[in-house]
Amino acid sequence: MRKPPVPLLFVVILLLGALLPQRADADRLRLIRDAEIESIIRTYATPLFQAAGLSPQGIRLYLVQDRSLNAFVAGGLNMFINTGLLMQAEHPGQVIGVIAHETGHISGGHLATRGTALEQTRGALIATYLLGIGAALATGEGGVGAAVISGGQDVALRGLLQYTRTQESSADQAAVTLLQATGQSPRGLLEFMEKLKGQEVLLTNNQDPYLRTHPLTQERITFLENALRQSPYADTPPSAELVVMHDRMRAKLIGFLQALGQVLRVYPEEDTSLPARYARAIAYYRVPDIEQALGEIDGLLAEAPGDPYFRELKGQMLLEHGRVAEALPEYQAAANALPDAPQIRQALAKAQIQLDDREMDRAALSNLAETLRQEPNNPSAWRLAAVAHGRLGDQGMTALALAESALARGRFAEARDRANHAIGLLEENSASWLRAQDLKNEAERRLDK
Repeated sequence: MRKPPVPLLFVVILLLGALLPQRADADRLRLIRDAEIESIIRTYATPLFQAAGLSPQGIRLYLVQDRSLNAFVAGGLNMFINTGLLMQAEHPGQVIGVIAHETGHISGGHLATRGTALEQTRGALIATYLLGIGAALATGEGGVGAAVISGGQDVALRGLLQYTRTQESSADQAAVTLLQATGQSPRGLLEFMEKLKGQEVLLTNNQDPYLRTHPLTQERITFLENALRQSPYADTPPSAELVVMHDRMRAKLIGFLQALGQVLRVYPEEDTSLPARYARAIAYYRVPDIEQALGEIDGLLAEAPGDPYFRELKGQMLLEHGRVAEALPEYQAAANALPDAPQIRQALAKAQIQLDDREMDRAALSNLAETLRQEPNNPSAWRLAAVAHGRLGDQGMTALALAESALARGRFAEARDRANHAIGLLEENSASWLRAQDLKNEAERRLDK
């Protein structure tokens, strides 16, 4: 049987060595990418960021593939949310409450209060995270990400994310203020804290990481109970639109991250709701049972032909099974509906390149240019661009794209050599030639460290 395909939730394993003496094993983070889920989390978070006086574009949101309840901020403006939290949340208000709390840590400057040396270490850690993410963007090659991270800082995640009780209380207060400012109930945050309260009697290793890094006290629970009683929005439920988003997100995560049998227990065949069919389509695709998967997704598309995420999923199903010509219009429809979604543009470009047609190669370069405008350190997009430039006979741009890819992957000697090659091929003093010079200089600077 063919090996199950790497999910749309592109995975990179980030290996973090242990710094704390009591922890000899490595913390593992699996960061995943998905255009729909990232959009949903961004929809939840944006009003909160704005209410806190933060630029939504300046805060990076990452999804961590982990079954435990956890969320954390690190490196200043980076927020990480576990898939376990998203899947176990009963409604969007619980996720929004946690995001409001983590936003309180950012707006309160809690990361900066732990000292310059620790902040520098954490900054290096986050830089390593981002390098590893870039190494696996849209490739599904977790090993690539792991190779990048193995050369990064040896730090333990738990030690960097420990908040004081004072900071936790301050973040709770900020969360309540932000939820009130955005017309939302603090009930979801209270419910989340009550989920954790029952774990306090467990041994540390069995507790969810959120409880270990965010000290929970009865005073915090009492504060949130009082805040709920006093809130004018106490009984305001999340909007119907947010509920639909949450149900789709949860179904998608369960479909991708759980075995078929588990998926069918949560979403049995007799369940004809949209989330159930969505989850089953993904689960069948992963088995793989392509015909059953296509039957489910085609049923969804019959009801919502313009849904870009259904189109994207069908495109992935077909592309993974070598049906490139059929996948192309699905990806194109998704990209037409979401022209600013870099992951979808890159997937479309990948399908176009696989057709091995010069016109399609030119179209792929156009799509990759948009991806790289938003994600300039995406090595996989640069490698795809190198393939397209090579097919079109542009050796200089091929060498330049390979230099960009190598630098983004942390392969500095290769980046220097590729950039040198590009300099010899490109027109002197052109924008591309100057970029090659910059890449060479940056690679040499990194090598000298």
